[in-house]
Amino acid sequence: MSTETPVLSVLGELVVDLLPDPAADAGPEGTAPRYVARPGGNALNVAVAAGRLGVPVRLLARLGTGPLAPALRRHAELSGVDPAGFVPAAEPVSLAVVGLGPDGSPDYGFHVLGSADWQWTDEELAAVLPAGTAILHVGSISSWTPPGCDAIARLVERVADGGRALVSVDPNIRPMLAEGPVGSALGNGRAEVRARLERLLARADVVKVSAEDLAWLEPDAADDLDATAQRWADRGAALVVLTDGGAPLRIARPGRPLVHRQPPRVDVVDTVGAGDSLAAGLFAGLLAAGVPTRAALQELPEEALLRIVDDAALVAALNCTRVGADPPTRDELAAARR
Repeated sequence: MSTETPVLSVLGELVVDLLPDPAADAGPEGTAPRYVARPGGNALNVAVAAGRLGVPVRLLARLGTGPLAPALRRHAELSGVDPAGFVPAAEPVSLAVVGLGPDGSPDYGFHVLGSADWQWTDEELAAVLPAGTAILHVGSISSWTPPGCDAIARLVERVADGGRALVSVDPNIRPMLAEGPVGSALGNGRAEVRARLERLLARADVVKVSAEDLAWLEPDAADDLDATAQRWADRGAALVVLTDGGAPLRIARPGRPLVHRQPPRVDVVDTVGAGDSLAAGLFAGLLAAGVPTRAALQELPEEALLRIVDDAALVAALNCTRVGADPPTRDELAAARR
């Protein structure tokens, strides 16, 4: 991948999602449910969605051991993701067992202790970050789980200080891993996770956050999402996009009125990967509009930004019409626009 090309660099974990097979029963005793293993994880989903949209994208991920690892790499490569960001790791791949509610919303059971995703070092990150990075996107579990979260925070600070790329942060909270017995075993707790995220958010140019994340991070603030979105923008980010399921998106920029945008209505199969697909659509639009820096984002006209957000919402909506994280290609997006 040429360093002259503006690159989206996505940093985070690789997770194999075990999704229930709705066409299979659980055996005669009801004790053998059938699952399908699908590549997943916030970072992989964002990178794959961006690659399918034609964005030059490198996924920075520690590729763990085990028979599922090659499928993760192949999934990224088939979507046009640059594999040069993969770091071979001795630790195992992370695993998430997914259950689906009546509305298609996911419930997760995680098997991640000692996995490859949390072990980043400064040297590893320096070796795989491309010189042409125009947007660095971080977030989810790896960004707030030790010991690697400290190396990620230092990378974010270096990129932000350089001023030549946008920094994007998505908290993507998984409460089971952020607190409680499993979170504690990972070195996480509510106070610690909040502090680690604050360090990232303080340097972020773009923040994508869900209403569910806010309910965990700031329970009182979730009662007034409009005010919260505006406050998050006013404290430093150049753009905040707040998602709330099928409810209107909230778009906040410092010193500007809050804007609501209604996402497209679709027949939802499930919502796995919806937020990740939206983020990829947002990055694709920003890069296509020639917005690789904070200054360029601040100068982007409102009308142009809203077109980008609407496109991103359509990417997410199309993903929701399929099983699991399965975002659309650039041609599928163009057809849906028509």
